[in-house]
Amino acid sequence: MFHHLHRGACDPDRRRFHREGPHQGRHHGHHRGRHGGRFFETGDLRLVILRLIAERPRHGYELIKAIEERLAGAYSPSPGVVYPTLTLLEELGQIAVASTEGGRKLYAVTPEGERVLAENRGETDALFARMDAASGERADGSALQAVRAMHNLKMALRLRISRGALSEDQLRRIVSLIDEAAVQVERV
Repeated sequence: MFHHLHRGACDPDRRRFHREGPHQGRHHGHHRGRHGGRFFETGDLRLVILRLIAERPRHGYELIKAIEERLAGAYSPSPGVVYPTLTLLEELGQIAVASTEGGRKLYAVTPEGERVLAENRGETDALFARMDAASGERADGSALQAVRAMHNLKMALRLRISRGALSEDQLRRIVSLIDEAAVQVERV
């Protein structure tokens, strides 16, 4: 019913969700992706964007689409995360504007960016392997479907709560439904 409202991608190594913020080191600050799902540890998105630009010069929108496609639509970083990350990479001297076409900047990797990628090759390879695994290489894509369904439930709850206060009876019914679903999932 709500499958179009929210989709997210799970980090299979950590069994939880991660967000990416462009101006943070490896600590606890995070930002949401376009669909609210989280996939990257702090700092990981910088490496992903840097590697994608190293493959070929790209615009910000192309980067968003490349990540979304690589994850089979399960996660898409928001422009509010991608563009500040591009600015940061530019300030760090790892990318540079190769050209500007109609107000759109085309970014290319710099020698400093190549050096950073070389130093972080193992981590970057692991990130791309995780992205490939999360993209649903399994024919049925069931893991991503379960994540999507979980987020649909969360979105349905948020939408219902935003419509106004719940009566005690409504709250009991919702809690009962969620608890019953949890029991049923454990039995599968």
